[in-house]
Amino acid sequence: MKLERLLSIIVILINRRIIQAKELAERFEVSVRTIYRDIDALNNAGIPVVTYQGSGGGIGLAEGYRLDRNLLTNDEFAAIVTALRSLSTTYTGDSHGHLVDKINSIIPESVSEAFQIKTSQMLIDLSPWGKRNPLEDKLKLIKQAIGQLHLIRFTYVNVKGESSTRTVEPYTLIMKGQQWYLYAYCSMRSGFRMFKLNRIKELTVTNSVYLRRPLPEEPLPWDHDWYREENLARLQLRIFPPARQLAEESFGVDQLHKETDKDSWLAAISFPEDNWLYGFILSFGEHVEVISPPHIRQIIQDKAMAIAALYAKT
Repeated sequence: MKLERLLSIIVILINRRIIQAKELAERFEVSVRTIYRDIDALNNAGIPVVTYQGSGGGIGLAEGYRLDRNLLTNDEFAAIVTALRSLSTTYTGDSHGHLVDKINSIIPESVSEAFQIKTSQMLIDLSPWGKRNPLEDKLKLIKQAIGQLHLIRFTYVNVKGESSTRTVEPYTLIMKGQQWYLYAYCSMRSGFRMFKLNRIKELTVTNSVYLRRPLPEEPLPWDHDWYREENLARLQLRIFPPARQLAEESFGVDQLHKETDKDSWLAAISFPEDNWLYGFILSFGEHVEVISPPHIRQIIQDKAMAIAALYAKT
């Protein structure tokens, strides 16, 4: 998100001699202070952005400076466009499309067709099927709060169904396993925590401003905690024909091995053990059987019997 804003600022400064910091802040829905931090970041990257004082002053590129289009290769520009298009599938209202158009405009006409082919080779669509992302409003509010360094307050419901009111300093939005999370400093816990957006309700952005803290030095949770060895459950599954195609798409065709003299396949997989895993296994219905470990086999059996009992009553 910050990279997108920095690239957009560069393109704007190339096309306009001077622009007001306030205008940039309004365009990107961030504070003027954030714009000046962006300017510092651009200067540190070797792009001479200067501030002109007095009447008609503002922010502009140093006299005589021109951005070399060869700073990035066409393949690198194509990778940026692909990433922006994929990001735009998660929620609307951002300027991803405008930035894609600006990048396309600086691609030489002689390679334009080849560039379009490169940018059409892949698209990661993270949006849900058939409906607007129900988290879109939360994403927009949290993104706004991060940009303006405002505290946010919400009610959080944990996996046990317990509710608590949290006031946090929002730092990063993360999509992991097709789920959105917020990484924030929680005043209640006096430390950084991960919050699943689907478990957040009654979200409000406060008027209180915070100073960004240095992030913890240890590996960040979305890089490390999900797949720590001690968190992983190693499963052996038996896959029956109706679930074969879905299992191949979920685990990879090389993970399925045909059982001798049987119309079934075995798969050995590792996943963090939590309620998501149980639900994922149950989503295959009677077409996937947990062989090991025994405790997960028992959990799936208990849940299946509880489901059967529920429907038997009604």
